[in-house]
Amino acid sequence: MTAPPDATGTTAGTATAVVSGPDATTARRPGRRATTLIPLGIVTLYVLVALLGPLFLSYDPVHTPLEDRLLSPGSTTAEGTTAWLGTDGLGRDVLAQIVYGARTSVLIGAATVGLSCLVGVVLGAIAGYARGWTDAVLARVFDVLLAFPAILLAIVIAGAFERSLFLVVVALSATGWISFARVTRGVALSIRERPWVDAARVMGVPAREILRRHVLPFTAGPIVAMATLEFALVVLAEAGLSFLGIGLPTDTPSWGQTIAGGKEYLETAWWISTLPGVALSLLIISVGILGDQLTARHRNGRRSA
Repeated sequence: MTAPPDATGTTAGTATAVVSGPDATTARRPGRRATTLIPLGIVTLYVLVALLGPLFLSYDPVHTPLEDRLLSPGSTTAEGTTAWLGTDGLGRDVLAQIVYGARTSVLIGAATVGLSCLVGVVLGAIAGYARGWTDAVLARVFDVLLAFPAILLAIVIAGAFERSLFLVVVALSATGWISFARVTRGVALSIRERPWVDAARVMGVPAREILRRHVLPFTAGPIVAMATLEFALVVLAEAGLSFLGIGLPTDTPSWGQTIAGGKEYLETAWWISTLPGVALSLLIISVGILGDQLTARHRNGRRSA
């Protein structure tokens, strides 16, 4: 039985079809595309600033022009240049510290995630594919290390040795690889039972080649999604270590050091801590949103498959 037409002459069924049809999907696409492109554009901008910013701005962390200390944003320095974001308590330009700090954060984030991903994927693939006592031992190692608070372990490692960029990467990678290992192990446990893997084993293909050609490619989706989220956590952890004074050396620009240096001037020179904090928060939020989108896309792809 057909529903009666309404005042506009359109039946209820037709109206429902119009609302839920392709036109409605098309209408929702611009907003959905914007939510995807905005965080991606922000992250890309940070990467470009980290790579190209130091080519246009010079910064010497040792040079402290005290005559320019605590200048407000837009002030003119003694050399005649403009301090667009002001200066800190030692006369150093805050904009230059943010730009060079972005390079430090991107470098440490990429190095830490890369090292964690390499170690975690290898150990997780071995544990998931080999099974037996190998899987049991590695799985228990994963669980034991996961019980330690990551940031606490990083503080202990960073505080026990002389400060350096390499030490920060090692300290943050000490537990960062566990998440990659657990995800890779789960994927390997599932993929090793697939028919094409069984066929490869019957044909005598070495286990190393089976892992490389038939197992590891299926870990790309979840690993990329997790890498974005881990990148945000690493950047935040590095800023925390530098804020506590146990991360990078003083001659290496860092957002955490800049924020820590301005905590004594929050009432009189708010820009020293606020502006690097805003830059740090914007990067973490954008990377987190991008990671959530990649995770959701991977899950939807698995459901459709």
